[in-house]
Amino acid sequence: MKKNMGNSDKAIRTLIALFIACLSYFDIITGIIGNILLVVAIVFLVTSLINFCPLYSLFGINTRKPKE
Repeated sequence: MKKNMGNSDKAIRTLIALFIACLSYFDIITGIIGNILLVVAIVFLVTSLINFCPLYSLFGINTRKPKE
């Protein structure tokens, strides 16, 4: 599992996950859509914590800066 996510990508994913979690906590999003968005938020959070996105590797995307 090769790391393929840069710092800005991780920050954006984390912020989106926190935003979705807040919307769910305050009952702004509910029901099936709310549950689906919570799953997406969990996936965003996990992928940002492990620095790896399976879809990025599938499509050959790498947002990580190369080491100098």
